[in-house]
Amino acid sequence: MRQTRDSIKETLHRTKGQRKGVALIIVVLVLAFMFTVGLALYSVTRSGPTVAGNMRWHQMAFNAAEAGVDAALNYINENVLDFMGRYRTTYNGQPGLGDPASSSYFRRLMDAQLVADIKNHPDNYIFSSVAMPDASQLTYTVFLVDNDAGAPLTNHMDALLVCIGQGPQNTSVRLEVVISIE
Repeated sequence: MRQTRDSIKETLHRTKGQRKGVALIIVVLVLAFMFTVGLALYSVTRSGPTVAGNMRWHQMAFNAAEAGVDAALNYINENVLDFMGRYRTTYNGQPGLGDPASSSYFRRLMDAQLVADIKNHPDNYIFSSVAMPDASQLTYTVFLVDNDAGAPLTNHMDALLVCIGQGPQNTSVRLEVVISIE
């Protein structure tokens, strides 16, 4: 009987030691989890201002693009009877700016490429990098694309007005508006 008591005490003593080891592992796992959550929260709170700044710059570029659309519509209403000869048709000297089948199709090009092309080949555009009166870091560039390009017949009474607003930190927004003269 004495031997049984001793073996029970020994078993209990071993079990307590094993429990202490398990507790240590659980504490380490909980601390690792809390550290990971803390790092994630730090990362999110640190990137918040950057994201907010990017959104603000994007909104500024959007406002510049809207101003460009308004200015272009006013210009067209006052000065244009039809769009014949007013379409921008080339990119980097290559035809096909308005043709979806072309490698020079304007929707395949980045905004900065289109703006640079208008500066390098200043033909058939409405406005080129016009600065906003109250914010000179905001500009807009506006040109017309033949929305019937690639089709057998072109209606020179309608066009696609493309306006690229540019803001700080190389942000840009492109607005495309189908317009027609009646």
